[in-house]
Amino acid sequence: MKRILVLGGRGMVGKKLTKHLEMVGLADGDAFELTLHDISPSQGNENKGDPPRHLVGNLAMAAEGSALAAERYDLIYFLASIVSGEAENDFDKGWQTNLWPMWSFLEALRAQHRASGGTYVPRVIFTSSIAVFGGPYPDKISDEFIQSPQTSYGAQKLACEIMIQDFSRKGFIDGISLRLPTICVRPGKPNLAASSFFSGIIREPLNGIKAILPVADTVRHWHASPRSAASFLAHAAGLDTSRLDGRRALNLPGLSCTVAQQIEALREVAGNDVVALIKLQPDPEIIRIVAGWPEDFAPERAIELGFAAEETFNEIINVYLEDDSPSL
Repeated sequence: MKRILVLGGRGMVGKKLTKHLEMVGLADGDAFELTLHDISPSQGNENKGDPPRHLVGNLAMAAEGSALAAERYDLIYFLASIVSGEAENDFDKGWQTNLWPMWSFLEALRAQHRASGGTYVPRVIFTSSIAVFGGPYPDKISDEFIQSPQTSYGAQKLACEIMIQDFSRKGFIDGISLRLPTICVRPGKPNLAASSFFSGIIREPLNGIKAILPVADTVRHWHASPRSAASFLAHAAGLDTSRLDGRRALNLPGLSCTVAQQIEALREVAGNDVVALIKLQPDPEIIRIVAGWPEDFAPERAIELGFAAEETFNEIINVYLEDDSPSL
């Protein structure tokens, strides 16, 4: 029985991963026991003993990470963080939330590795971000392009990647950092991510609500659906990490398109009346942040390793309609 821990399990990606694992299972077919951990409670399932198991706690407390590490999970998904806009606007909170809990938790795993005589080496999968990159950019970012983040969020994600790289090099963990595209269309309400509008201009109109577009429709970006995000994480669980050749961070597949192409896809799927609910309202801060983000990738390593995503934005919209939206 493989024991799996999802840190940040109550977030959107954590919920999608949980659903994927429960419906599809692990790629190797192994039976598993799933534990979700988050700072926020689940909806009435704690302490009932029914799978998945739910734990509530704050990873900013070093003792919390130590207690979790002591349970010696086989597979650990580290999804917990605050989002880009919040990390940029609150410098202290960003670093305290997105960096130090990772350090404390990895140190706790290293202590368990030593206590086990070196036999305990968990697979740790970290959700990083394309925000680790900074311009000037080539037309497409290759797997050899350097990381030079231009936001605090990107710097925090890159710092965590480096820690995972080094703890893996020393044999304490078997880690992988997955640089997720912007996940779109996200279900639910808008969050504090600077990228939130990419989902909002699709989700809100599909649900009959006006949406604000804070940037020009010429902005180009890199996307994948929540379904693809869950698939990426599940696929990474069974990956032979010797194939990474020591480079443990991967640029993942996605779709490059402009905001105008997003809107045109929405028009094709839902019609002009739905598109009319999008209102242009420029936001200088969002414009500034988005201007520093990459637009397109050539993720050859990840594709060779079996990762895959949508090829058109129409597909991404249809994933939202199938998985999360009320019927039109």
